[in-house]
Amino acid sequence: MTLICVLIWTLLCCCFTGKLLYVFVSVSSESRGQITVTQPGAVSSAVGGSVNIKCRTSQNVYVHSNYHYLAWYQQGDGDVPKLLIKRAHERISGIPARFTGSGSNSDFTLTISGVQAEDAAVYYCQRTLLLKHSHTHY
Repeated sequence: MTLICVLIWTLLCCCFTGKLLYVFVSVSSESRGQITVTQPGAVSSAVGGSVNIKCRTSQNVYVHSNYHYLAWYQQGDGDVPKLLIKRAHERISGIPARFTGSGSNSDFTLTISGVQAEDAAVYYCQRTLLLKHSHTHY
């Protein structure tokens, strides 16, 4: 039986103004499962500082072999989304070490340490599943 991926996209709009990186947060939900994501209204950081982007789901994310299936994406203006973090804390090869993921169950955080101007982008958290009879991360 094929499992259906349940996706939750949480939109974080970022803009770089002067020496501050502002992160504006909105809330989205997956209508079929009525799973919701809640986040604070806005966070900001000076360039060189740190920013924590929160993602809270109304239900615990899928867990398999102690992996929490939540991913973080970054989307630059005019670009396709780029996977930064999978399984809540595993940084994808080539992603700078200033991006770290943490959390478990229903509370997750993407931390950007040493914020750079190029970090101004749209950020998404995605609740993901492991498909049955597959070890592919969706």
